Amino acid sequence: MSLLEFENRISNLRLNTRGGNEKSPHKVALLLAVMDMIEAESIPLNRIFFNDELKRTFTRHFDQLASPADRNNPHLPFFHLRSSGFWHHYIKPGKQDSYHQLSSASGPGIIHSHIEYAFLDDELFEYFCNDVSRNFLKSALLENLSTDSRRLLLDVGKSWNWIECEATVQQYFDMLKKELSGELFNKAEYRRHLLPKLNNRSESSIEFKHQNISAILIEMGLPYIKGYKPATNYQQQLKEVVLAHLAGNKSAFDLIASNAEMDAIDITTGVDWNSVLDNDTPEHIPRIKEAPRQYLAKKVNYSERERKNRKLGESGEAFVMEFERFRLEQAGRPDLAKEVEWTSKVKGDGTGFDIRSFTPELDKELFIEVKTTKSGKYFPFYVSDGELAFSKSIPNQYSLYRVYNFGQSGRLFRLPGAIDQHVNLRAVNYLADFN
Repeated sequence: MSLLEFENRISNLRLNTRGGNEKSPHKVALLLAVMDMIEAESIPLNRIFFNDELKRTFTRHFDQLASPADRNNPHLPFFHLRSSGFWHHYIKPGKQDSYHQLSSASGPGIIHSHIEYAFLDDELFEYFCNDVSRNFLKSALLENLSTDSRRLLLDVGKSWNWIECEATVQQYFDMLKKELSGELFNKAEYRRHLLPKLNNRSESSIEFKHQNISAILIEMGLPYIKGYKPATNYQQQLKEVVLAHLAGNKSAFDLIASNAEMDAIDITTGVDWNSVLDNDTPEHIPRIKEAPRQYLAKKVNYSERERKNRKLGESGEAFVMEFERFRLEQAGRPDLAKEVEWTSKVKGDGTGFDIRSFTPELDKELFIEVKTTKSGKYFPFYVSDGELAFSKSIPNQYSLYRVYNFGQSGRLFRLPGAIDQHVNLRAVNYLADFN
């Protein structure tokens, strides 16, 4: 759900009325309290407990908004906000039946006996965590602010505001979904369709924003649109919008997961081997960074799933086998081409490399490790201790072949020598023993 859709819901809460048209401030005060506590990092996860701090923060807002006739009963909005559609209760074990029979909370005891905590829609929680979107939604709770004045809170000078970023992110993920599903799409047409939704932006600025989104997804270990080379100097707010989009669109994770686990097809026949090698190696391969939001309900480690996809790995190795035979024959060494060995199949995975080939001009063996991805050339990959150690032991006879865009055309670039000369390495797993 978009920020403006949440704005509409929050600005149209079903509030109690008293004495005719006078509205009760309880729900507004409680949501303001939740926003304050999230901003103060008192609520670090999407779990809102009915504790003393929440009650104190509620009281501070309630005292400012309430009339003499209103009573300070924070348990009432904590219970009745469930009608909003974005506020949910995590029910205590064994209390499901009695909870669903409740029409109201007669006192704090009802909350403590039935509800472990409340939680928001994941996407809304992301919005509450960002200063700009939180202030925007906070204004939606206050009846004395007009819609126009609320929208001004989204402006950040000449930078892209939240609504612009949100429209661009939604469009990017629509294109990514099509790319992962194998559908054709026209990027220029998408850009032209987006222009009317933005504040006098150019198509080139949209394209750069799409490159920024690619960089954010790579940092999160997620696939990106291959035609948008990552640009890392992105607006921090853009990352917040991407996180909010992922939090509210779980189907995107399901598609990413299924794509990583999909069987690779055999693309070794009919290949123009002259166009396979990419001599323009990445100037920098970004690290995989964990998303800063601990509370994203669902994550997909795309790189790890690809690593465990044995059929994808074997297909990539078969691709490199054919390329090496072609390369050696083109170099006038059909004798060496016949001796290329698929070592990981013949001897197993513990050798530190996958394929034994040759450097024809030196008549020396070349030991190749193959890493395959369906994503683009900048997508991160995993390296084991054994592979790293082997690359360091014989750097003059070692090369890592990165196969990318696999399953479509299939291309590769080479990283000769010790692996750590080319990439950033970060420990992501630990061996636990009792020594």
